Amino acid sequence: MLDFFTIFSKGGLVLWCFQGVSDSCTGPVNALIRSVLLQERGGNNSFTHEALTLKYKLDNQFELVFVVGFQKILTLTYVDKLIDDVHRLFRDKYRTEIQQQSALSLLNGTFDFQNDFLQLLREAEESSKVRVPTTMKKYEDSEKAKKPVRSMIETRGEKPKEKAKNKKNKGAKKEGFEVPLATSKTASAEKSVGAENGVELSKEELIRRKREEFIQKHGKGMEKSSKSTKSDAPKEKGKKAPRVWVLGGCANKEDLDYSAPTTNGAPEVVPPEDINLIRGTGPGGQLQDLDCSSSDDEGAAQNPTKPSATKGTLGGMFGMLKGLVGSKSLSREDMESVLDKMRDHLIAKNVAADIAVQLCESVANKLEGKVMGTFSTVTSTVKQALQESLVQILQPQRRVDMLRDIMDAQRHQRPYVVTFCGVNGVGKSTNLAKISFWLLENGFSVLIAACDTFRAGAVEQLRTHTRRLSALHPPESHGGRTMVHLFEKGYGKDAAGIAMEAIAFARNQGFDVVLVDTAGRMQDNAPLMAALAKLITVNTPDLVLFVGEALVGNEAVDQLVKFNRALADHSMAQTPRLIDGIVLTKFDTIDDKVGAAISMTYITSKPIVFVGTGQTYCDLRSLNAKAVVAALMKA
Repeated sequence: MLDFFTIFSKGGLVLWCFQGVSDSCTGPVNALIRSVLLQERGGNNSFTHEALTLKYKLDNQFELVFVVGFQKILTLTYVDKLIDDVHRLFRDKYRTEIQQQSALSLLNGTFDFQNDFLQLLREAEESSKVRVPTTMKKYEDSEKAKKPVRSMIETRGEKPKEKAKNKKNKGAKKEGFEVPLATSKTASAEKSVGAENGVELSKEELIRRKREEFIQKHGKGMEKSSKSTKSDAPKEKGKKAPRVWVLGGCANKEDLDYSAPTTNGAPEVVPPEDINLIRGTGPGGQLQDLDCSSSDDEGAAQNPTKPSATKGTLGGMFGMLKGLVGSKSLSREDMESVLDKMRDHLIAKNVAADIAVQLCESVANKLEGKVMGTFSTVTSTVKQALQESLVQILQPQRRVDMLRDIMDAQRHQRPYVVTFCGVNGVGKSTNLAKISFWLLENGFSVLIAACDTFRAGAVEQLRTHTRRLSALHPPESHGGRTMVHLFEKGYGKDAAGIAMEAIAFARNQGFDVVLVDTAGRMQDNAPLMAALAKLITVNTPDLVLFVGEALVGNEAVDQLVKFNRALADHSMAQTPRLIDGIVLTKFDTIDDKVGAAISMTYITSKPIVFVGTGQTYCDLRSLNAKAVVAALMKA
C-alpha cells in the first residue's frame, strides 16, 4: 500500500498528488529535496526518511520529479514499474501544458490524473501477484544430452584433438622461417609430387627445391628493400672535423659548450616548482582559502602550445565537430563511454570507488533526456555537470562558522566546547594546536583539555604546544590575562570525567573556548568507541570534529561510516550526537589527488571546516571548493 505519490516541477510547483495512507507528504518530500536533489546525490533512486522509503524519477526534458512513498518495512516489487508507467502516461497526456515552460500556465493548468493513476496502480499490483511457475530443466533439454556417448569417452594415452591441433600449429610456426607454410594448393601438390621422371625424391631434396622456389618468388623484393634501407641511412665513419687540442686544452672552447641556450646574453633558467601554499594566516587571524593549483597550470598559461602547422584545416574542422549532439535528447548510451572514463579518472584521483560510481550515476540521471544544443559535445556537457555536482557536494547544507558561534556562546557566558576524534596518527593534537593559534590570533582565550590518557607522551605533547603558544601570546600582551592553558590529570583516568572538569574549570576561569583532545582509536574497536560516545553524550560539546588525513581513499568512507554508527549505537540519548564537521590533514602531501575530500563530504553531508597543509601553526586553510574540483578534474 502506497503512502503517497506526487508529481512536481523542479521549480517547486506541485502539479498532482495522491494521498494514500499518510495524511501529508510535505515533510518527506522536503527532506528528499534538501538532502538529495539540492546536494546532487541522485546516484541512487531511493531515499529513506524516518519510517518511509521514497523512490523518485527525474524527467530532465520537462524538468519534472516523480516521487512515491511507502513504509520501509514493506517490499513492494511493482514500485519501479509504476513510476515508469506514470511518468510515460503523464508526460504524453499533458505534453502541451508542460512544454509552455511558464509557472503561470502550470498553476492554471488542470491535471486530472486520479483515475489514470488508480488504473495504473491496479495493473501494477496485479502484475506483481501473477508469477509464472518455474519449471526444472530436463536432461533432454541440456547440451550434454545432445552429445553422442562416443565423443565423451577418452581412452588412456590418447590426447584430445584440440590439444593436438594446437601443438601442430606451434610446430608450424617454429618451422615457418626455414620452410614457408603450405597453402591449400601446395598441400594438394605435395600429395601428387611423389616421383619425378620415375625417380622418387628424398625429403631433403623436396625441402631444397621448395626453398629455391620461395627465393625466386620473394627474393627480388627483399633485395630491393634491403638496398633502399641501407642507402637511406648510411653510416658515418670517423669525425666530421677532428678536435684540435693545444697543450692539454681545447683551442676552440665554443665547440665544447653544450649548456642551455641563452636569451639576450642571459641563460634561460627554468623556475623551480612552486607548491602555491602560502604560509601564514591573513591579517586579523583570517583563514586563507586553499589553493590547489600547481606549477604545470601556470606554465601552460604562460607558454601555450602552438598548433602544429602540419595539421590540415579539414582535420581540425572534423575534430572540432566530432561528438556533437545536434539538438537531441541525451541517452545513457551517448554518455556511457564518457562516464566510464570519468569514473576511472575519479578513482585515480583517490575518490572512493563506490562514491565515484554513485557520482557518475547521479550525473547520468541528471542529464538523461535533457535536450542539448547544436554545438554542445557530450564530453563537455558531462564534464560540466560533474563539476557542478562536485562543487555542490563540497558545499553542504550546514556551514560551520566557529567565530560566530563562539561570540554567541560569550553572550550566554559559557565556553564553546569542541571535541576532536579520529583514528590513530592522523594529526589530532597537531591540528588542535593550529586551531588554538588561529583562535588566539582572533582574540579568544583557549583551554586545552588533555583527554588522551592512553597514548604515551600525549600530555607532554600538548604541554609543549601550550608553552610555545603562550610564548607567542604572553599574558603581558593581553592585559595580564592567560590566553592559553592546559588542563590535564595524567594518564589512566576517565576521559569523560576529565572533559567535564575542564568545562567547569573554563566556565569558572572565563575561558572562551575548550578544545578537547581524545585518544586515537580504530573504527572497529568497540570498547574505545563506546568510551568516545560516552564522552560526547555526557559533555554535549558544541562541535564534534572528525580528523582525517587526505592520503586515504576507500578507507575514509569506512572510517566515517563506522564512527557515526558507533556514536549512534553507544549513545544513551534519544537523538544521538554525530560528527558535525571534518578536519582534513596532510593536504600538502597529495599533490592533485584530492579525492578524499569528496569521499568524506559525500558520505556524511558534513562540511570540511579546516584543512591542514603543513607542520607550522600557520599552516591551516579553509576549503576552497572550486579549487579542489579544478585539481580533481585536471588530467
